[in-house]
Amino acid sequence: MQVKPELTRLVFEKSQLKEEVYRATRESFDIFRDITQKINTRFEEQKRSQQSNVRFEFADRGDFEFQISFGGDILLFMMHSNIFAFSRDHQVMKTPYIREDSTRSYCGVIHIYNFLADSFIYQRDNDLGYLIGRVFINRERHYFIEGKRELGMLYNNFNTSVIETGTVQSIIESAIEYTTNFDLLTPPYDEVKMVSVGEMRATMDKKSIVTGKRLGFRFQSDTD
Repeated sequence: MQVKPELTRLVFEKSQLKEEVYRATRESFDIFRDITQKINTRFEEQKRSQQSNVRFEFADRGDFEFQISFGGDILLFMMHSNIFAFSRDHQVMKTPYIREDSTRSYCGVIHIYNFLADSFIYQRDNDLGYLIGRVFINRERHYFIEGKRELGMLYNNFNTSVIETGTVQSIIESAIEYTTNFDLLTPPYDEVKMVSVGEMRATMDKKSIVTGKRLGFRFQSDTD
């Protein structure tokens, strides 16, 4: 039995491309991990010199995940194990950089989430986290970021931006700055002034009050 040469070439070329993208993303993720650890160490040094009680902690959660805790917040960095392509309508596909070589549009992704530290400490499983940025990295280690404010505006030049130690530090510091300024808002009084006995029992039994920075806090039934 013969396999069409075109099919063989397609499978091998696409698989090789995805492997190169995965390797570049994994190496970049390791840089993110290393720089985050160093930033946490620097925070700890400053904490001791200022005799502060502010909490700083780095936690490695496996090959594809790590987090840094500071004050009342957690930044969770998560690398997806798969490789993605962009739709034809995506703005990246219209850049000269991609038009010169369409294989540059294949990217790995690192997600950056913000959670309240108390959500994990008190096991409030219904609390919400926010995706504040996702970093797309191709086989040439070029990257761009879709994200909130500083992240989305400062790091969106796919053509020239390349992952390296200095840029990774800037990305992480921008994420920390955004998170620190992203405050937990209290909800309007009229939205939480009444609660049924059943809701209160559920809250005591299952920690079902949902909390998020732009949600404030409210009972689960308020979302229905």
